Amino acid sequence: MAESQSSVSDVGRSPFPETADIETSTDRYATRFAGATGEWMLAVQERITLGFLRDTGARSVLDVGGGHGQLALPIVREGYEPTVLGSAPECVRRIADAVAAGRCRFVVGNVLALPFPDRAFDCAISFRLLTHCSDWPALIAELCRVSRHTVIVDYPTRTSLNVIAPMLFETKQRIESNVRHWTLFRHAQVTDAFARNGFRRDRKTNQFFLPMVLHRAMKRRAASVALEAACRATGLTALAGSPTIVRMRRAASSS
Repeated sequence: MAESQSSVSDVGRSPFPETADIETSTDRYATRFAGATGEWMLAVQERITLGFLRDTGARSVLDVGGGHGQLALPIVREGYEPTVLGSAPECVRRIADAVAAGRCRFVVGNVLALPFPDRAFDCAISFRLLTHCSDWPALIAELCRVSRHTVIVDYPTRTSLNVIAPMLFETKQRIESNVRHWTLFRHAQVTDAFARNGFRRDRKTNQFFLPMVLHRAMKRRAASVALEAACRATGLTALAGSPTIVRMRRAASSS
């Protein structure tokens, strides 16, 4: 079973059942990635994700819950055609300039009942959402339904140092006041959920070996970069890193 922790968070109102992206689209949430260390962490995420996108042949990309702009804006810069779905109108705030310029489309909708036809996009992505979604298998099913051939998601794992998260929960709250519900996954849980929807994993990369909250607490980008480089070189990150980014492709039998 997945393992969860939670904390109360004040988010906007929405008629939909899963609305974690309202919080992740706020300026308050963005402060978790402020400063040099935060920029470095986002750069790692961006490099991996864009690398996963480049050889898929995708042009249209649906970013579910992507109002935080962590990937929608880089995707715009790379020349893709992104659509961001948010659970409330205010989720557009951090990508408003790109939307106003016509370089990114924004749609309000239910992440568990996406308002798009089957296979409407070449690729569907969702970051910072799976872990905060109580009905995450339904989210995966919807991502698969609207994607022609590729889905890319991230999730924290139980095989990493995040497994001690329950013991560090109060410390994490002191460092990050906006801590909310999250789920730790086994890789097989995610892979099996995609398999039930006709998708198989073809690429997987773990981002960091040390918990992200530790890097935020250190506030020493150079030290974090050096530590993570050593962990990658010794194989620790590949073995037990987190969060994991996976690329799922539609199986031939489902094409």
